[in-house]
Amino acid sequence: MHPSRSGRGARGGRRAVLATAALVLSLSTALDGIAAAGTEGREAAAGPVVTRAALSPDLVAGRGATVAFDEQEAENATTDGTVIGPDRTPYTLPSEASGRSAVRLASGQYVEFVLPRDANALTVRYSIPDAPGGGGITAPLDVVVDGRHRRTMTLTSQYSWLYNQYPFTNDPRADLLHPDWWITECACVPAATTPAPEITKPFRPTRFYDEQRLHLGRTFEAGDRVRLTVPAGSPAAWTVIDLLDTELVAPPHVERGGVNVLAFGADPTGRRDAAPAVERAIALARRTDRPVYLPPGTFRVDRHILVDDVTVVGAGNWHTVLKGRQVTLSEPAPDGSRHTGVGLYGRSAAEGGSRNVHLSGFAIEGDVRERIDTDQVNAIGGAMSDSTIDGLYLHRTKVGLWFDGPMRNVKVTDNVITDQIADALNFHTGVTDSLVHDNFIRNTGDDGLAMWSDRKADARNTFSRNTVQSPTLANGIAIYGGEDNTVSGNLVADPVREGSGLHAGARFGAEPFTGTLRFTDNTTVRAGTLDLNWKIGLGALWFYALDGSIDADVRVTGDHYLDSTHNAIMLVSEYGVKDRYGIPAVHFKDIRVDGTGNSVLSARTKGSATFENVDARNVGAVGVNNCGSFNFPATGSEFALTDRGDNDGGWLAPWLLPNTVTCDDRPPVVAPPAPATW
Repeated sequence: MHPSRSGRGARGGRRAVLATAALVLSLSTALDGIAAAGTEGREAAAGPVVTRAALSPDLVAGRGATVAFDEQEAENATTDGTVIGPDRTPYTLPSEASGRSAVRLASGQYVEFVLPRDANALTVRYSIPDAPGGGGITAPLDVVVDGRHRRTMTLTSQYSWLYNQYPFTNDPRADLLHPDWWITECACVPAATTPAPEITKPFRPTRFYDEQRLHLGRTFEAGDRVRLTVPAGSPAAWTVIDLLDTELVAPPHVERGGVNVLAFGADPTGRRDAAPAVERAIALARRTDRPVYLPPGTFRVDRHILVDDVTVVGAGNWHTVLKGRQVTLSEPAPDGSRHTGVGLYGRSAAEGGSRNVHLSGFAIEGDVRERIDTDQVNAIGGAMSDSTIDGLYLHRTKVGLWFDGPMRNVKVTDNVITDQIADALNFHTGVTDSLVHDNFIRNTGDDGLAMWSDRKADARNTFSRNTVQSPTLANGIAIYGGEDNTVSGNLVADPVREGSGLHAGARFGAEPFTGTLRFTDNTTVRAGTLDLNWKIGLGALWFYALDGSIDADVRVTGDHYLDSTHNAIMLVSEYGVKDRYGIPAVHFKDIRVDGTGNSVLSARTKGSATFENVDARNVGAVGVNNCGSFNFPATGSEFALTDRGDNDGGWLAPWLLPNTVTCDDRPPVVAPPAPATW
C-alpha cells in the first residue's frame, strides 16, 4: 500500500465498521460540552500553573519529550470567559481539549497568563466556529504582553471541522457518506431501515482545534502577563482557548559553508515558487559534499522535493518555513494522488530508496483541509535509510512522516508535529532498526505514532520519550504486528475515540507479532476511552487480537496508567474470532494504576497474564473484569491470571484467581479522583 494511504483503505474500511459514533449530537452540544461552568471574573491561582499534558510535571517526571516551551492550560488562567468541561464525550469541544477542559470567550472577553520564564514566542491552541456551509472562517485575537506590547493574530478554522463518517467531509450539510454502514445513532443500517432514520446535521462534528505560533520580536521577563482578548466585532461568535505554550527561541542558526538557497534565487518572502532554487542548491550540495542552508524566511514550495544523500539545514524551525499550497493535479498520479503539496521525499523503496538524508532546523507548513487517503500530501515521505530528521516543526499536512519501507536506520528526534489530518508518524512496511525519540505530537486525526507491519515486518524499532496529546481518532501509540519492537518512556494523553493510549493490534492485515514486544516506563493519562461501536470501555493499554493471535514475548514493565476513563488494561479479541485467536501470555511488572472508571484489567479473550508488583488505587469497579471468550465453561474463564506477588491495593484478590468469571459487559463508570503523587 502506498504511503499516501495513511488512512489506509484497508485500515480505514475496518475502522469505519468498528469505529462509528456515539449518540447524535447537535452542533450546539459540540460547542458547549456537557459540563460548562461560568467563571465571570475568575482569578487564577497565584502565579503561573505550568503543566505537562494538563498534569503536574511531578507526575510525569522522566517521561515524554523534553520540550523548549512551558504549557499553561487556559482553565488555570485568569479569565472573564467561561470554562467548558471537563468532559470526555466525543464530538464536544472539551473532549478534544488538552486536559478535557478549555475557556470559551465571547467578544470583548479575555484569558490572561503569567510567563513562568523569559519568553519571546508563543503558541495558542484554539477553536473558532466553522462557516455555515463549511470551509472555515478567520477571526482576530489580540495578544497584549505586559500591558503594552500588542499584536493581533488571525485565527482560522479552515483547517479544522470535519464531519460525518470516515474518511469525513468538510460539508456540515452532507448526508451520510456511507448509508449502508451500521451506525450507533439508530443502531441500524440506515439504507436498509424503513422508515429511514432521521440523522441530525451536522453529523458527528470533530477536529475542532488548530494552533498558531507567534514570535513576539523581543524577550519578555518571567512574571509578565500575556492577555488574549477577542476584539469587539469579531466575526467569530465564540473563541475557545485551550492552552498557551511560551518559550525563548534562540537567534537564527547560520550554517557556515552551506549552499545558501538564496544564491539560486529562492524568494524568502513566500511570494514566488522557491522549489526550483532549492532543487538547484541540493544538486550543487551533493556534488560538492556540502549541506544546503535554508536561511530565515518563508519559502513557497507547492510540490515534493526529492532528497537523497544530502543534508538540509534551516535557521531553526521558528525562523525557516517551507510553506505550500495544496495543488490539484491535472490527472491522478500513478500512486493515486489527486493532489500534491509541500514535502521532502526520499526515493520509493521500489527505486532503491534514499540514503544519508539529514534534515534539521526548519518548519513545513502544509495546506491539507480534507482527508483523501490516496493523496500523497505528507511533510516527509518515501524511504530514507541511514538518515536523521531532527528539530522540525510539521504542521497541517496529512501525515507528518510516513515512511514506506523496506528501509532501515532512520532516527526521528526532537520534532514538533501538530494538527495532522491523519498520523504524526507511521513506520509502514519493513522499517527496521530505527528510533523515534523525544518528539512532541498534538492533535492528530489518526494514530500519533504507529508501526504498521503491512506485508513485511517492522523490526527492532524503538519509540521512546515522546509526548502524544489529543489524537482525535485512534491511538496515541500503536503497534500493528512486527518483531522485537519497544515502546518506552512515552507520555500519552487524552485520546478521544476509536482507540486509546497504547495499543498492540493484530489487525489491518499486519504481519504477526513475533520475538518480543516491550512496553516499558510509559505514562498514560485520561485514556481508556469508550469504544463507540462496541459501547464498551477500552484500556489505557489495549491489546486486540482480530486478524490473529498476539503470540509473542509481551512484557509490560514500569508503566503508569493515570485517570483511565474505563480500564487501565484491556485484552480483547473480536467476537467472531474469539475461539480462534487469543493473547496467550502477557507479563506485567512494576505497574501503577491511579484511577479507573471500571477495572484494572478487562479480559475479553482467551489467554493468560502474570502480575508482579502491580499497585492500584481508586478502582471504580471490580479489579478484574474477566469475561474470557464468553463461552463461560464450568471450569471458569478462558483467561487465566497468575499472581507473582507484591500486587498492592486489593485489586487482585485471591478469589479472582486463577480464572474466576467476573464478567460485567458494561459496568457503570465511577469517575476517579485526579491523579496524585504516589
